[in-house]
Amino acid sequence: MDEGRRKNPPSRAWTFASACASTAGVNSWYPAVEVVKSCLRAGIGEFVVCAGARNAALLEALARAEAAGLVRVWRHFEERSAGFFALGRTMETARPCAVITTSGTAAAELLPAIIEAHYQARPLVAITADRPAELRGTGAPQSIEQPGIFGNHAWQGTFDDWDGKQPIHLNAELDEAFEPGDENFSREILGDFSPAKERLDVAALARWLREEHYKGIVVLVGGLEPDEREEVFHFCQDLGAPVLAEATSGLREALQSLAIHDADRLLKARPPGKILRLGEVPSGRFWRDLENLPQVSVWSVCSNGLPGLARESKVLRGSLDRVIQALGPIELADDALDYLTGAGSRAVKIDELLESFPDSEPALVRTLSHYASIGGGVFLGNSMPIREWNDFAQWLRPVPSVRANRGVNGIDGQISTWLGWSAEVSDTWAVVGDLTALYDLAAPFMLGQINCQGRVLTVINNGGGKIFERLPRLQSMSPRAIEWMTNPHVADFSGLATLWGLNHLRIRTVDDFDKFEPGEKPLLLEIIPDAKQTTAFWAAWDRMK
Repeated sequence: MDEGRRKNPPSRAWTFASACASTAGVNSWYPAVEVVKSCLRAGIGEFVVCAGARNAALLEALARAEAAGLVRVWRHFEERSAGFFALGRTMETARPCAVITTSGTAAAELLPAIIEAHYQARPLVAITADRPAELRGTGAPQSIEQPGIFGNHAWQGTFDDWDGKQPIHLNAELDEAFEPGDENFSREILGDFSPAKERLDVAALARWLREEHYKGIVVLVGGLEPDEREEVFHFCQDLGAPVLAEATSGLREALQSLAIHDADRLLKARPPGKILRLGEVPSGRFWRDLENLPQVSVWSVCSNGLPGLARESKVLRGSLDRVIQALGPIELADDALDYLTGAGSRAVKIDELLESFPDSEPALVRTLSHYASIGGGVFLGNSMPIREWNDFAQWLRPVPSVRANRGVNGIDGQISTWLGWSAEVSDTWAVVGDLTALYDLAAPFMLGQINCQGRVLTVINNGGGKIFERLPRLQSMSPRAIEWMTNPHVADFSGLATLWGLNHLRIRTVDDFDKFEPGEKPLLLEIIPDAKQTTAFWAAWDRMK
């Protein structure tokens, strides 16, 4: 069983200045060339650049690699969005993407994306240009302590020591002035990205799966990689246990015959004896409830090797396809606690509730899901959309390509990640909340560099952070504190569409969807739910048995 990722070395954070000390401060061209060559040798083929005076030599070296047809380069003016766009590229390609910044706070802007990549086990590469080391601590302009700035969230070392399953930080100390040499790049230096394979010991998990079926086992399927889905689908079918498959698994609709509807409430009322989690940490409430249910035995199989719980549980780090193949034939566990009995009637009750309040937020998400499910992929942006999609989206049409940032992230960089993930794909959708959209206003800068055919950015504009209104403790808080929690606003998102050249369509009722027409120009679909119907829906939902 894997105990987690390797720890960073205890020595001071590694910097390219140590490898290029003889030329740094004299002519930054040669250290910059060495940085780019080291990336090529490591199999890095995509870069996102945020230009500045300090990283000009890096950009010139990269331009020559691009001219030789060795790399693909994206550009952005804002580092935080650039970092999340690069994260999205790693999602799509399963290969590293590097983001290059200038010095000072520009480097610090990458921290949110680096943290998210750390908990998703993604190969995001941060290359931060820096001033010479002797300027640190002097108060000189754009001089901060950049080595080690990302702490344990990024590997601090060489590519030779990197396992390719976490972010890595390269800090390049460069003089601002440089004189380009005649250095060119050839394919001979290209390497292949090959992340280290996990050492799998599945014996304990195999025993656990065979034992005590009478206690009942439920499978929670979180986010999966595309090459994991087929193995997980057949595993769940063979096991025969009830399943709660999130949309990001790509199996939510395909595993409908084993699905538990209204699972958070049902499982809390009657917890099973065993929970098997496959993939990323689930977003549903029951996963958090497990912290207070020590009698439930929990096993997790995931790519980052982290249990997702503070309480005692077991975890196996590995890709799901390799783990399932190693397990061999699966013994039928079945539905020992009869969770699936009555699942159909609960689904009917949910449908009836949505029909009763057609302009409520959950019902509009249901209607939206019919349109989005026929596209090239869906990105679910933050807590409320992902939970409403899991509970209320359509079940008839499989939606295998669904992504989200669920490592540690509430609303940061969501639109940028969507644009990176779907940069080359037509007819893709993002569904985000209003505060999430406001938090990533710089993201659409990338629209001029990507495929915009049929692209739809859906913003659910309910006037603030309405997810907090679902918290029981909010009822005991003062009006002023509630205002701080929910951040009410009167933003009109047609202005965002105008700023970035998007078409705009406002949806207030289910009938307004008849006006929807995708096209070559991206569309901002602003959904404004009926507040009274939404309140009434949740009241009826809370009463439903």
